[in-house]
Amino acid sequence: MQLVRGIHNLRDKHHGCVLTIGNFDGVHLGHQRVIAALVAKANELNMISAVMVFEPQPQELFNPQMAPARLSRFRDKYSLLKKLGVQRLICVNFNHDFANQSAENFIEKLLVEKLGVKHLIIGDDFCFGKNRRGNFDMLKNAGKRFNFNVTDTASYKLADCRISSTEVRKALQVDDLLETKHMLGRTYSILGRVVHGDKQGRNLGFPTANVLLKRCVSPVSGVYVVQATVLGKILYGVANIGSRPTVNGIRQQLEVHIFDFDKDLYGQQIEVALLKKLRDEQRFSSLLELTNQIDKDCKQAREFLQA
Repeated sequence: MQLVRGIHNLRDKHHGCVLTIGNFDGVHLGHQRVIAALVAKANELNMISAVMVFEPQPQELFNPQMAPARLSRFRDKYSLLKKLGVQRLICVNFNHDFANQSAENFIEKLLVEKLGVKHLIIGDDFCFGKNRRGNFDMLKNAGKRFNFNVTDTASYKLADCRISSTEVRKALQVDDLLETKHMLGRTYSILGRVVHGDKQGRNLGFPTANVLLKRCVSPVSGVYVVQATVLGKILYGVANIGSRPTVNGIRQQLEVHIFDFDKDLYGQQIEVALLKKLRDEQRFSSLLELTNQIDKDCKQAREFLQA
């Protein structure tokens, strides 16, 4: 899948596509139906299927304190969309200059001149341009003028569908991993690169692979039984997601202790799927107390996996 980072990197070769625009946070089953329609329409028209996303997401720019927890980072989104057959991902730097352009400029300069959109699949609640003047009706009228078709994503929704990124977040907040799986069509997972940590886990006898979460708020926190996919292998273990209060941690990160495995994973891509929550993250009065609890977590996780 081609990745175009920034409008300034669009070239003549990127002209002509079937396009959809959105956050696609989590790439849940509702999103997957839209992407399937996008790919089918692109094949029908013999054109490139393209998805436009914004970084940061609009709410993260306008109201960062109230922006919802991200279900998927950009890397996760890229990987999931690629698996669904999208051929081009256009990542637009969403800043105040971009947000303040006129709706007409967004259509004529970006959609028509730079992208050469022939078919646009968009939600009927999509608003864009300065003061959010642009809307679905404006896009429909522009399509007649500039010769591109517009269809509503609602046309592709599942029957009696209540799936949304908001609903997925709600399920994760109450640790309903089964309902989350039903809405995503897969087990919820986190993808990232293993980085060097402070070696606290190794010092305690439980070496961990560490992944920085790189987001304002994580939709999950606590200790989980996990399945880790790394180096082409499927492995199991326990993971802590949070700020590690006992050792005065600050940054949110994912720490995975993989059972019966002790290879160097620094720099490797790892996917960590959450299978069961064991407990909330908590502060312990001493490292000994923390070590004893980790030992209990590991025993409980092994029992769950054996069962």
